[in-house]
Amino acid sequence: MSNPASDDGRPLLVGVDIGGTKIAVLVVDRHGEVRAREVAPTAVGPQDQAAGAVAVVVERALSSAGAATEEVSAIGVGVPGRVDPLTGTVTLAVNLGWSDLPLGEQLEARLGRPCVLENDVRAAVLGLHQRHVASGLDDLAYVAVGTGVSAGVILRGQLHRGARGLAGEIGHVIAQPDGPLCSCGERGCLEALVAGPAIARQAHEAVASGEVTALSTVAEPTAVDVYQAVIGGDPVATRIADNVGRRLAWAIHLLVMTYDIERVVLGGGVSHAGAAFLEPIQRELDRIRRTSALAREQLAPGIVELLPAGADAGAWGAVTIAALGRAGAGAGAGHGRREVGHVPES
Repeated sequence: MSNPASDDGRPLLVGVDIGGTKIAVLVVDRHGEVRAREVAPTAVGPQDQAAGAVAVVVERALSSAGAATEEVSAIGVGVPGRVDPLTGTVTLAVNLGWSDLPLGEQLEARLGRPCVLENDVRAAVLGLHQRHVASGLDDLAYVAVGTGVSAGVILRGQLHRGARGLAGEIGHVIAQPDGPLCSCGERGCLEALVAGPAIARQAHEAVASGEVTALSTVAEPTAVDVYQAVIGGDPVATRIADNVGRRLAWAIHLLVMTYDIERVVLGGGVSHAGAAFLEPIQRELDRIRRTSALAREQLAPGIVELLPAGADAGAWGAVTIAALGRAGAGAGAGHGRREVGHVPES
């Protein structure tokens, strides 16, 4: 990872990962050592309060690091949805309810340091690639399964955003036409079937219908409860997890067949269930391999990798975009700013 902290003499980079249920912040020094990590386990809130909510967590993290904002070279921010990295504007974040929010500009005004914004999952995959976490591969995808579902894709060593900046939004591919309503307005999207809230909804429906399950002992079962029940052998939880794993395997198959990538890395809050999360995915991928010679060629054993629960892919991705964005190239830098994840023209 290139290091702009040495470009302007300021020793620190800050990475901010904004999710549907939490804000995570890393403060990292010029050697890549973590000086502080701060997590606010609450949603970021309405867009008119977003900059203030994020700034509070950043300031708390800097305080924990014993540092001041003046020591920060740049701040990277990963946000779900469509982000314009050149202007620092969040143009569409369905799960957060944000639209046309100049978050980068607002954060710069509040914190006084350059801010670089990118979609959270695309920032994460860029971080995995730049930091060689994914074995230095140049064609890979990162699939995050948490409050939402999305993929970030690296092709030939470059971040792929797509023509409208929405490449990898597999969470809004229709997987069941008559399925539940998705936050995007469509029915049966992958996200509405396999994301954390979707898993919780299925658990609640099973309990409400009177099915015999350990989940009935939990007042408001979550995805975490479902996977804990899977480990305990609960048949209802196992059925839910199997359905989630099957659909995620189809999404992985789709990504591999579309992009011919070398690796699919899985992360996000739901993936922290570990083997209980991964095993149903692998079983369905094995079934696909047995059925199709083409799939056997494309879906090589080991093509799926599960990040450990403490990997902080989103926050490290935000640190990476802060580094690549360069000091002084924040949201207000206009045409002089280099687009993160792309090689500048010579």
